[in-house]
Amino acid sequence: MILFHFKWSLRKTKSLFHKILLLLIMMAFSVSVKLFLSLQHRSLTAHGCSEANLKNKNMKLDYHKSFPCMYKGCDGRELVPVLCAYCEKQFCLRHRHQSDHECEKLEIPQARMTGTRQLIKDIVDSKKEVTAIKKCRGAKNPETAAKVALMKLKMHACGEKSVPQTDRIYFQVFLPKGSKNKSIPMYICSKWSIGKAIDSAACLASLKNDNNKTTAKKLRLCHTESGEALPLDQTVESWINSKESPLYNGGNVILEYLDNDTECLADPDSYL
Repeated sequence: MILFHFKWSLRKTKSLFHKILLLLIMMAFSVSVKLFLSLQHRSLTAHGCSEANLKNKNMKLDYHKSFPCMYKGCDGRELVPVLCAYCEKQFCLRHRHQSDHECEKLEIPQARMTGTRQLIKDIVDSKKEVTAIKKCRGAKNPETAAKVALMKLKMHACGEKSVPQTDRIYFQVFLPKGSKNKSIPMYICSKWSIGKAIDSAACLASLKNDNNKTTAKKLRLCHTESGEALPLDQTVESWINSKESPLYNGGNVILEYLDNDTECLADPDSYL
């Protein structure tokens, strides 16, 4: 109706200026109407597009994939899969060890440990003469030496800051042979399992840790006197409170790569 009025006025007027003005107004009005209609019907559903349903079906939302922890009561998630090599379930880094997620396939090789204990006892007995010679030369008792070293370790040790002061256990950790540094002072949590303590120490010392791979050499924490590789599922606190071959707060421990069938260092004195 508006365009018809403009056309009628264009025919009646005799002024060239008025004709040009009316033409410009008609063009502007026509463009604005087309623009309004194009914006009003720009969506797929507004203009009844035949491919709207097809595109909606094929459209996939790109969510970033993450892997939830399957341990009861844990809502942790990881960006990469962390599978237990035994029960083959997905866990977060906090619960990746068998003891931490109460693995249904956790086995404590008691018979094997009995044989290992006997082997360690024989090694300790064979070193009695060497120990006696060291004592004659004025060597300090391990517990006394650890108490003296503890003060220095507290000033220089590194570790996870989230560990409470009351739960911190300090060690001079001797690194695997061939490492850049011979040893590093560290602190770990007394509540941790030996496996978790190894992971923390490996991270602090920038050591390769393939303990989750079946065929690879395992990074183990070993006793400095007996050379025994400490069981991964036992806690640090249990070894601090042990009556037989205990670990001392402020004492020494050894990190070394061992084969799967090896449970003891051949010569722990060579690390010290």
